[in-house]
Amino acid sequence: MALFLVERTTALPPAEAWRRLTTWERHTATVPLTRIEVLTPPPSGVGTAFVARTGIGGVGFADPMRVEEWQPPGPDGYARCRLVKTGRVVLGWAEIEVRPLPDTAGSRVRWREDLRVRGLPDALFSRPTALTARPLFARALTTLLADPA
Repeated sequence: MALFLVERTTALPPAEAWRRLTTWERHTATVPLTRIEVLTPPPSGVGTAFVARTGIGGVGFADPMRVEEWQPPGPDGYARCRLVKTGRVVLGWAEIEVRPLPDTAGSRVRWREDLRVRGLPDALFSRPTALTARPLFARALTTLLADPA
């Protein structure tokens, strides 16, 4: 299990941070060589399915995901969703949490993920996978929160 955590604070209010993070197509612009295709009609919620296709030319892989838990921001500003990876190559889950920052209009965002590749032994590959994935997801999170809507 390649478990990693990325956290960011932003001046964005929780509802806007949530919207930017869960508009799945926006992730295409943040992950190199990857295109996101949402497979279910809007709005997002439990059961929403999408696939991240990563590759160049004819070489690549698909990372299909499904929203398993969906809690958009309520009156307290807290929001959370859990994605499950349902593919043949990439396995695991991701959790996104948005919390209001005390005494500001801003938010704290947590992206926690367990990322595994089928067929690769966890004992050998979990650490290198996490060390590679964490900076990639940190960049994506920073970009999603910073880019104009």
